Amino acid sequence: MTAKDTTTAQTTTAAPTTAAPAPARGRPQAPRWLLGLGPLVLIAVLLGLFSLLNAPGLAKLSDGVPPREEIAVENIRLTPGQISVTVRNEGPDPVTIAQVNVSDYYAMFTQSRDIMAPLESSTLAIDYNWVDGDPYEIALVTSSGGKILADIAAAAPSPERGSQFFGLMTLLGVYVGVIPVALGMLWMPFVRRSSAAWIRVLLGVTVGLLAFLALDATLEAVELVANNGAFGGTMVVFLGALTSYLVLEGTDAWMRRHQKIGDTGRPEALPPRRLALLIAIGIGLHNFGEGLAIGSAYAVGSLALGASLIVGFAIHNTTEGLAIVTPLAKEPPGLGRLVALGLIAGAPAVAGAVVGSAVFQPALSAFLLGVGAGAVVQVAVKLLPLLKDGQGKTFTALTNLGIILGLAVMFVTGLLVRA
Repeated sequence: MTAKDTTTAQTTTAAPTTAAPAPARGRPQAPRWLLGLGPLVLIAVLLGLFSLLNAPGLAKLSDGVPPREEIAVENIRLTPGQISVTVRNEGPDPVTIAQVNVSDYYAMFTQSRDIMAPLESSTLAIDYNWVDGDPYEIALVTSSGGKILADIAAAAPSPERGSQFFGLMTLLGVYVGVIPVALGMLWMPFVRRSSAAWIRVLLGVTVGLLAFLALDATLEAVELVANNGAFGGTMVVFLGALTSYLVLEGTDAWMRRHQKIGDTGRPEALPPRRLALLIAIGIGLHNFGEGLAIGSAYAVGSLALGASLIVGFAIHNTTEGLAIVTPLAKEPPGLGRLVALGLIAGAPAVAGAVVGSAVFQPALSAFLLGVGAGAVVQVAVKLLPLLKDGQGKTFTALTNLGIILGLAVMFVTGLLVRA
């Protein structure tokens, strides 16, 4: 045996002959989804027992306390010989409408739901021969003697919701949404030939326009639910705004992950085409809320469709087209892209007018207006970096002038809409 063989034999003999002990097995772990679902099931069981046992120990607290009745009037429609009133129970207790008084006259009526549970609605069909143009005061008397008041400033027949009616709503959306935005985009040649300083002014005007749209949508939404606490009242406005802002921010962050990294090691500024798309989306959401308000107002007979009103809306919304094309000054798109951007911004007014005239619910309308406001704010924030001059200053004399000019233009043209 050689020395090499001897060394190999010694090494083989020295190696351990027993296998390594297997790790001890513990208790099997429950799935993660079960750990998350368990508390929810226990909460549901406890709430069910609490409700089944009628709140043991607390049921006597409500003895002798009168029911809390909170009713909101959501819609009033007038047809020959009849007044239809839709109401919703905003309070925690069931409510029953026992009597209806129209201008000191107790009228006969039927209702779609005799007892309204919390958040439920009921439509009352009141038999009353109203006179065109006369004012009326409606008092709904509950079974406990409470009164809910609603006023009709000037009685007028509500339009019938047929094909002709929805065709009119579509045409109205085109008038106040699609055409004005398209006309505003005709400023594209002017924007392309403007100097860098003028571009910053126009971007400032765009920021001012968007800021006004956000404020206008928020105030209009808050007014819609000022006397309607169902589904959270004014909270739905800010919930919608925050939701849309966060969704757009998250989408933008996701898109930036796939964006080219600049020399500084950070993502480059938003490309002009993407910024124009964001502006069009934000304006489109705002125009959907605007169309929703117009359609619902006309459906209940509170909007006179005069030529002056159409002109006012057209002038007011034309400036939105300028907001879309301004970021494209250095990167002019093709005609097809411009058409697409115009439709994204203007066509939602058509959908809003149709939906608003067919189904009107104040909380939903306020939420959608809030969505539009949040989207517009998010776009305005994205525009701010483009306002910087050569020294890196955002709010210079020129950009501030542009912002003020944008606010002023929207305010003045907004007066034409309200005239």
